[in-house]
Amino acid sequence: MNPIRIALTKGRLEKESIALFEKAGFDCSELKEKSRKLIFRLPESGPEIVLAKAPDVITYVEHGVCDLGVVGKDTIMEKGRSFYEVLDLKFGKCRFVLATKAGENFYGTYKSRTIATKYPEVAKAFFDKKNMDIEIIKIEGSVELAPILGLADGIVDIVETGSTLRENGLVPIEDVAFVSARMIVNLASMKMKKREILGFLSKCEAALGDESLKESKL
Repeated sequence: MNPIRIALTKGRLEKESIALFEKAGFDCSELKEKSRKLIFRLPESGPEIVLAKAPDVITYVEHGVCDLGVVGKDTIMEKGRSFYEVLDLKFGKCRFVLATKAGENFYGTYKSRTIATKYPEVAKAFFDKKNMDIEIIKIEGSVELAPILGLADGIVDIVETGSTLRENGLVPIEDVAFVSARMIVNLASMKMKKREILGFLSKCEAALGDESLKESKL
């Protein structure tokens, strides 16, 4: 049987995933070398690793060209999920927040509010729960500009320290969701390669020091 194939989100999650895999006993020396390669086979019957952007990780896993993926919960929340979300990897931690200009009374009006965000689905789900009438504007670049320029009353965005918000005169007024890196599994792969996948997940769990699968549907 072919080795399991894992899609890793390039960048910071990639580095922390490699550290986890090494702790789990896999030789990742080639993966750590600087090169333009995008696909790696770990030695000694290890898994095959594919490096991709976060939204593509979900696409590859959903379509079955990769058996597993490592991706942020933020991307899962925005892009939907036709896969098993099996393990919270406990790194890449940050949070979605609702932020406005300092001194703005966001909830103190009956008029419809406008939200700028890179994550329209996350924002929509958040305000739907509040039964609020919100106009959402999708922003691709620096979302902090929208309230400053008067385009929006607030933003929904990911923050780690909040320093970028502060430097631009914005303050978080409510947490939307806490996120971290997650391991996801293709639906069909869990049936066809269950033994191999469970074995790999067990090694990752041991490396994390966590005995329980997160949101397991196995």
